[in-house]
Amino acid sequence: MSKILCSRITFSVLSVFALFVCGARVQATEISGTYSTTLTIYDDSELVGDVKCMVSGNPCIQFGASDIKLRLNGYSITEEITGCTSGTSSQDGIDVAGVHDVAIVGPGLVQKFGGFGIGVFGASKVKVEEVTASDNCFSGIILVGSMDSDIERNVFVRNSSGSEGAPCGGT
Repeated sequence: MSKILCSRITFSVLSVFALFVCGARVQATEISGTYSTTLTIYDDSELVGDVKCMVSGNPCIQFGASDIKLRLNGYSITEEITGCTSGTSSQDGIDVAGVHDVAIVGPGLVQKFGGFGIGVFGASKVKVEEVTASDNCFSGIILVGSMDSDIERNVFVRNSSGSEGAPCGGT
């Protein structure tokens, strides 16, 4: 009888230990649809469909924590402005500010924003890879006060400063 009890206790202890060692993989936060307020991400996130932004004067998506990744998975993030004029909204597609060790990984498209496609402000170790930023009223990407970042294999096209005389980030 004591051998059976001892075996059950041993099995129970090993089972609990296995749960800690072999815990389930954490799922990324799934993003798609229309947003009318800024979506702040605090953990790994991924697009599972196209995103339409209707946020006024603020970024569509912003990073709220360090050590996280946003995967675009071939989808687009779009504001749908109708032209860059002085009255155009100044919202950015994606903002990364004051965090470190974050990534925006494509393929994917950030397009038609009244501000920057991607704004990186006072952040460090930011990776932006395989992203296309197109038809934004300011640069496809801007880095201000940021250090040690990797911006690789991206395409920035038809982004402008709002006037044909001073294009930036591709014409």
